[in-house]
Amino acid sequence: MKYTSNPDTVTRDYFDSLLLETRYVDAVIPSTEFTLFGETFRTPIMTAALSHLDNTAPDGMVTYARGAAFAGAVHWVGMGPDEELERIVATGARTIKIIKPHADNREVLRKIAHAVKTGCFAVGMDIDHAFNSEGGYDSVFGLPMKAKSTEELAEFVSAAGIPFIVKGVLSPHDAERCADAGCAGIVVSHHHGMMPYSVPPLMVLQDIISATGDSIPVFVDCGIESGMDAYKCLALGAKAVSVGRHLMPLLKQGPEFVAQRINGMTAELASVMARTGVGTLDRMDPTVIHKRSF
Repeated sequence: MKYTSNPDTVTRDYFDSLLLETRYVDAVIPSTEFTLFGETFRTPIMTAALSHLDNTAPDGMVTYARGAAFAGAVHWVGMGPDEELERIVATGARTIKIIKPHADNREVLRKIAHAVKTGCFAVGMDIDHAFNSEGGYDSVFGLPMKAKSTEELAEFVSAAGIPFIVKGVLSPHDAERCADAGCAGIVVSHHHGMMPYSVPPLMVLQDIISATGDSIPVFVDCGIESGMDAYKCLALGAKAVSVGRHLMPLLKQGPEFVAQRINGMTAELASVMARTGVGTLDRMDPTVIHKRSF
């Protein structure tokens, strides 16, 4: 692995350091069908909670959602105005809304209520936007942020009434507290290197799952670019994965191209599942993975 402070580079190197054995005997054609919170999807490859995609393509956020809907994938959405979320949900994409850790909890609760009313099937919070690079609380587009306590997370869980997920977990410490707060899931992520020298999500994934006792689904974000990447996350215990930056260049071409790439990654995932003897997602086996030591 290269010595670097860039977590994105380290994350890519870590993905590439994981090698797979094949298991052909008794293998079958696999299914990538994925169930989350009682709903079934074609793939465990989800979109990531991006924001402000109009800078990438006209009406980029809605295009992104349509791509997810066409692919039969879970769609995540980040920061944005209420009207935009309403248009996103109207595409038919089954959407999870991620809210910033606003300093004013009344704004958090307002956004939770709006997401529920709009028809999101889950909601959550992006906790790693709490601090800035100077040790103070962050400000995002002029809006003040603040770190949240376990008790505050529990308040949000209670207010939501639908599954509440925390994004930005990168330690067993935070995973345990999210579980204690009653969260319905967590996203293991370093927010594309928000902090230098952050560990790759896959390096701590199994420790995080052990900390929660496999009581809640754990998702992986950051650096996923292929079905092979997705397979490695799933084999190590993730319930599903999110893909964001890899899909962004396709937005200008339209939602069909976003869906085509999600479908292509899903086919890549199915290929690896077939060659490692995994028929369904619930039969993933971490022992197929070997860490390169040469």
